[in-house]
Amino acid sequence: MVTGIEIHPAATIGRRLVIDHGMGIVIGETAIIGDDVLLYHGVTLGAKSGATGKRHPNVGNNVVIGAQSTIIGNITLGDNSRVGAGSVVTRDVANGATVIGNPARER
Repeated sequence: MVTGIEIHPAATIGRRLVIDHGMGIVIGETAIIGDDVLLYHGVTLGAKSGATGKRHPNVGNNVVIGAQSTIIGNITLGDNSRVGAGSVVTRDVANGATVIGNPARER
């Protein structure tokens, strides 16, 4: 409640995760976050409603996720990928790709 950051205790988080301005961060139970990831404020790594089993995103190494972005479901953000601010990502993102928008598309 003090930081505005909600990280489920079962989430898997790699080394050197940086949460820049943490208010509104949500990291779900089955989320997996790699090394050297940067999350800006308001990022959600969430599940699709009604899903069971592995239902949260996999975030690769050296990934940047912009402010107020929502990453939903059992998808993968590849290594060195970037998500623009305010994006809604519901599909896999390739290694090195940049996606923006709602729905997020590669640029």
